[in-house]
Amino acid sequence: MSKTKRLVLIILVMLVCAGCDQSTKYLASNSLEFNVISSFAGDIFRLHYVENKGAFLGIGGGLGEQERFVIFTLLVAFFIGSILVYTVIGKDLNASNIVAYSLIAGGGLSNLYDRIANNGAVVDFLNIGIGGLRTGIFNLADVFIMLGFFMLLSHLLFPKKMVHGDLN
Repeated sequence: MSKTKRLVLIILVMLVCAGCDQSTKYLASNSLEFNVISSFAGDIFRLHYVENKGAFLGIGGGLGEQERFVIFTLLVAFFIGSILVYTVIGKDLNASNIVAYSLIAGGGLSNLYDRIANNGAVVDFLNIGIGGLRTGIFNLADVFIMLGFFMLLSHLLFPKKMVHGDLN
């Protein structure tokens, strides 16, 4: 894949991720009451606006402000930057890998923007489950990150069975 096509693909995927995520977070923060649960489809889907100062499932939310800044802002920014550099220059990447890494970077950048704009907190508002079996509260950036992760994992576990496109 040419450098130009690769950059266009990376930018397009990241813009879609960040645009969708930030739009839904804007709607959630302007339409939902803080910490009030709204249930839909027989309680399978819940909207529950919270501001998460931790990572996945609130892990690390109880750390001090400086520790959270170093871990969730500085280290995450470094990690996302590393992913982007690898995605741009990695020689062994096919279109599927580029999309996967771009999903992870795009979702990560959108959550990083939240941390910077919201005093260290990320807006979360989605919850899915049946009965007592439920996800944590998450956002679309988390969905994009997990989708990218599972794309990469499936490539590692089933390299011969996957069909990988090449945008020559």
